[in-house]
Amino acid sequence: MRSKSLFTTLTLLLIASQVIADPPGKHIDPRGAHGRLIIAGGGTIPTQVYEQFQSWAGGNNAQLIIIPTASIRADDPDQVKEIITAWQLRGFKNVAVLHTRDRESADAREFVAPLLDATAVWITGGDQSKLSKAYSDTKVEEELIELLKRGGVIGGSSAGAAIQSKVMIAMGQLVPRIGTGFDLLPGTIIDQHFTQRNRLARLTVAVNRFDDLVGFGIDESTALAVDRRFMKVIGNGNVTVCLGKTRHQNTETAVYADGDYIDLTSMRRHARDRSSRPFPAERVNDVSVNKGSLVIVGGGGMPRPVLDKFIELAGGPEAKIIVLPTSMPDPISSDYGKKMFESVGATNVVVLRDRNKKDVEKESFLTHIKEADAIWFGGGRQWRFVDAYEHTKALPLMHDVLSRGGVIGGSSAGASIQAEFMVRGNPLGNRDPMAAGYTRGFGFIKGCGIDQHFAQRSRFADMSAVVDKHPQLLGIGIDEATALIVEGDVGEVLGNGSVHFYDRQKPLGNGDKDYVSVPSGKSFNLIERKLIEEQE
Repeated sequence: MRSKSLFTTLTLLLIASQVIADPPGKHIDPRGAHGRLIIAGGGTIPTQVYEQFQSWAGGNNAQLIIIPTASIRADDPDQVKEIITAWQLRGFKNVAVLHTRDRESADAREFVAPLLDATAVWITGGDQSKLSKAYSDTKVEEELIELLKRGGVIGGSSAGAAIQSKVMIAMGQLVPRIGTGFDLLPGTIIDQHFTQRNRLARLTVAVNRFDDLVGFGIDESTALAVDRRFMKVIGNGNVTVCLGKTRHQNTETAVYADGDYIDLTSMRRHARDRSSRPFPAERVNDVSVNKGSLVIVGGGGMPRPVLDKFIELAGGPEAKIIVLPTSMPDPISSDYGKKMFESVGATNVVVLRDRNKKDVEKESFLTHIKEADAIWFGGGRQWRFVDAYEHTKALPLMHDVLSRGGVIGGSSAGASIQAEFMVRGNPLGNRDPMAAGYTRGFGFIKGCGIDQHFAQRSRFADMSAVVDKHPQLLGIGIDEATALIVEGDVGEVLGNGSVHFYDRQKPLGNGDKDYVSVPSGKSFNLIERKLIEEQE
């Protein structure tokens, strides 16, 4: 009985450790919307919004469909003529109107036929419930999504904005009545006439109810121009982003003005992560690698001794090395990184360029990871690694490479991704050391955050900001052409520069540097957080 109890306890502990290691929540498709959207908050629409819509629609060759069903006058032939004339005056030569209030008609192939050749659709204002009642979950919605997938654009104002999120605010001043809209902007709730009609309260109630969704409140004379995941504010007012209250976080709002960019995927990930316990935890695991080893390079060149060390730790020239170049944008060369390893004698190098979840979870991809003696993460932008592998079957298999004594290495972005806390993960630029939604690395080494190109790009203050906010972390900054070789709790510096360690567990004197620089040839104890003195 005792051995069975012990086995059960160990099993539960193992399961618990796996849960802690896993990223929170569900997989979010990083690609964002199916295509391009214009989401306008009502009122007078600025000229630059129409110009962006027309540009995406195909310019003079645009085939525009207007859906006026939200209007109480949509059945009036005179209203239809007015709509067509107004859009022709804006420069659209080919304009048609699509309207019905009958769901059976909306589900007929003949009715949706005009959408098959359209390059653009505009949904006018009025009552979004009329749109939902007529078209939600019909062939009209299906064809709207198909239009986006083939490169078209869908725009709308007021009700035509609200309908673009699946969870739709139908009406209500303080307490929203929720309806069903179109699933055009995934993971969101859209509100309009926002500041002018004091709608912050009702959007807050909505996102508190659906705390995994991102609320967008769009002012009049303002629009969000959406290109898949990347969104730009255009117009005279603001866009307010609202995240709901969770067990661990209070309601959060941020305001964006004309010209500001927003990354939809970051916002969705942030909303998801807020439902989990705060990250990083107040008490973090020791900074060490229990099995296997890491080669963490600061970018800017690969000295021969670093390459030789990686090959040695992999098991020699015949070891199977997997190169993951997916921190780079497409197209990626089929031999990315391969020649670098072959130049120092490696004979079994495989480059895997797949980045979509479906492709990453194919057996052929997973088999390569299962057989790997070593994995190399290339340079680029580390958030792309997260998009490619988080919440896939591949990531646990990468950890297994270490468990069976292999080596994981990487340079630049491939350095930062190895830490538990990922520094510099903002998809909108690489200036921010901390980016909501992209702070979780792959955790091959726990309890730390890693930055690269360190002295060369003067990133000392950025790492200070990270450890000031998260003093439990060990901050590690790696110079270019320099590697930190981690085995157990020891980090050996190899290459042309230094590695800089930030430890907020130790008091700082006035005027003292807040980091310790360790040059090539020296080693640092990562658990005790101190330089290892040479033995006499």
